[in-house]
Amino acid sequence: MTGTHPLKHRTVSFAIVLASLAAAGSVALPAPGADRPWMNASFDADRRADLLLAVMSRAEKQTLVFGYFATDAPWKKYVAPPEARPGSAGYVPGIPRLGIPAQWETDAGVGVASQPGAKAKRGRTALPSGLATAASWDPALARRAGEMIGAEARASGFNVMLAGGVNLVREPRNGRNFEYGGEDPLLAGVIVGAQIAGIESNHIISTIKHFALNDQETDRNTVDVRIDRDQARMSDLLAFQLAIEQANPGAVMCSYNKVWGEHACESSYLLTDLLRRDWGWRGYTMSDWGAVYSTAKAARSGVDQESGWPFDAKPFFREPLLAAVETGEVPEARLNEMARHILRTMFAKGVIDHPVGGGPIDLPAKDLEAHAAVSRQGAEQGAVLLKNDGALLPLGADIKRIAVIGGHADKGVLAGGGSSLVYGVGGNAVPDLDPKSWPGPVMYHASAPLRAIKALAPRAEVQFADGQDRAAAARLAAKSDVAIVFVTSWNGESFDGSLTLPDQQDALVSAVAQANGRAIVVLETGGAVFMPWLNEVRGVLQVWYPGTSGGEAIANLLFGRANPSGRLPISFPKDASQLARPALTATDAAGKKTDDVSYAEGAAVGYKWHDAKKLPPLFPFGFGLSYTRFEHSGLAARLDGQDLVVKFRVRNVGQRAGKDVAQIYVAPVAGGWEAPKRLGAWRKVDLAPGASTDVELRVDPRLLAVFSETGGGWRIAPGTYKVLLGSSASTIDLETPVRLGERRLPAAYRP
Repeated sequence: MTGTHPLKHRTVSFAIVLASLAAAGSVALPAPGADRPWMNASFDADRRADLLLAVMSRAEKQTLVFGYFATDAPWKKYVAPPEARPGSAGYVPGIPRLGIPAQWETDAGVGVASQPGAKAKRGRTALPSGLATAASWDPALARRAGEMIGAEARASGFNVMLAGGVNLVREPRNGRNFEYGGEDPLLAGVIVGAQIAGIESNHIISTIKHFALNDQETDRNTVDVRIDRDQARMSDLLAFQLAIEQANPGAVMCSYNKVWGEHACESSYLLTDLLRRDWGWRGYTMSDWGAVYSTAKAARSGVDQESGWPFDAKPFFREPLLAAVETGEVPEARLNEMARHILRTMFAKGVIDHPVGGGPIDLPAKDLEAHAAVSRQGAEQGAVLLKNDGALLPLGADIKRIAVIGGHADKGVLAGGGSSLVYGVGGNAVPDLDPKSWPGPVMYHASAPLRAIKALAPRAEVQFADGQDRAAAARLAAKSDVAIVFVTSWNGESFDGSLTLPDQQDALVSAVAQANGRAIVVLETGGAVFMPWLNEVRGVLQVWYPGTSGGEAIANLLFGRANPSGRLPISFPKDASQLARPALTATDAAGKKTDDVSYAEGAAVGYKWHDAKKLPPLFPFGFGLSYTRFEHSGLAARLDGQDLVVKFRVRNVGQRAGKDVAQIYVAPVAGGWEAPKRLGAWRKVDLAPGASTDVELRVDPRLLAVFSETGGGWRIAPGTYKVLLGSSASTIDLETPVRLGERRLPAAYRP
């Protein structure tokens, strides 16, 4: 489980919202009379929360801080409250006498999910995976994606969305990497922050999660993360900080794991010192489902709301919390603060002033069609062209025989498993795969690449082989002009995987490549995979988990109707020897398994690890090809006051319109960082053939600094720095020096 301004680029009609409200007979807002002054929308959120809190009983305050799982759980002999939205993630009762609506909570970051145990599944639009959205390097696209799924959440009767996964891809085998925003804190923070802002523009609350350092699923409830605190501030915690600054999410979800010996949901350092004191955040904290282990310690450390009963061992924030307040173990003032954080957020995000309706199971087809187009655009912009020898792609109209092989490409496209799973319209295109229960089912959205390829190549003979018989697949490839091999790797919540493709798919690719010298591989994976066959094939297209319209997006990319513009948000290691940690579990000196996991690499995550250890990856962070070519020129750096400003020009020197992602990296000549360089800024530009544009970027000073708790914050060391302009972390086109003076920034600094 996981996890308010008008829409600027509205691609989603509120017709579905209005229809659902009308159908459900939404509860009218109480009049803001003298007896209910908190309903006066002209008052600010703080005043309204204070007015409301003053008339609440202790029991009513406690109601706000305790949430229920919203789906029956027979294995726990649990029946969900009847007022909960059927088959959803969570429910917090409202208080009708005061006009406080219930909190209806839905997973997750790629759309409105249904729980596996739901009696009826909601057919909803699935975005491409979080990594695919991060691979777009396009905050505006991420925001539009958030607007769309937020609108579907509202239309479905939800006012809280458990989205916003920003955990860094520190461990490439993590089963939930597909939900997240990549390995760099700047990229992850900006992209996930933009999506959260889009979700909350619908007058609903989004979480940001999983706070913090929840970077693997193996032993996620018991693992104790050990990392230097300063290094954590410059990596995983910085990603959260940047996203929170950009989006101001209503809720932060604390994670299952321990950090520095304490459960994350019992860490006053994380929940109070960082969130409240240093970052000035004013929303409410909620636990992950089953992540609370105490009453008094959790409450006093900063948890405002326990989520998802009965996943915890006890209902810690129900009767035990009332008893703890009665005895003084939890101060009454703390219960007031917990309730106030929730009330203020509900006012600030428009949840109370803009109530949701009951939400139908089915949404209007015309709206779903428009939303599918949003998902398709995301899949096209997030796909990364990794190899294109001899400009084999895009495929031309002269292709007469096309072999499509493997990956259930005749049926649909793969999705990730676990709480984020969206049940698409049309159901599961491949329903018989194991596991069928949690964290399954293995889901294929009914957008078949084979069908879409046939539609774009009406004169070609397009044949399919499922790949189970490698010899048959090779024979089909041998008699075809081009062979497109679809390979898949299913990842999901609650387990970590391997970077080796399962089910002997590597052997399938090699067999096809030996039979046809024009083989193209399409990767549907949750993250990086090893590619022992890379030198045998002509093309590789990484499409991640491409969502509701993935098949159409893949065909558009293969045939050039869309120009690939994605860039890798993660590094692809060559083999296991390049991983920062050889094993997901650790042992002590006696060889006994221990829950301690040491992130000795500190802030050197991903490309920084590869740089620091001089380990050239298979594909570097930021890498991606296009069907056109771009040229960078005129790099210059200057100081605006104390801030570093960078300027350069990008020109499309190819024959097609396309999008470039120009990346600025920064590096101290004298060293002293966790790695030789860091991503400092970027811009995605859309250019016609021959066109150019000037780009000016400002580098956040924290990306030039080192954090020190003992030093009280951030410090930029005086000296000469290099400003690097490139097309990936490993491909630098231009470099210019700049001299920076010493600069100190408090831990609470924000631009």
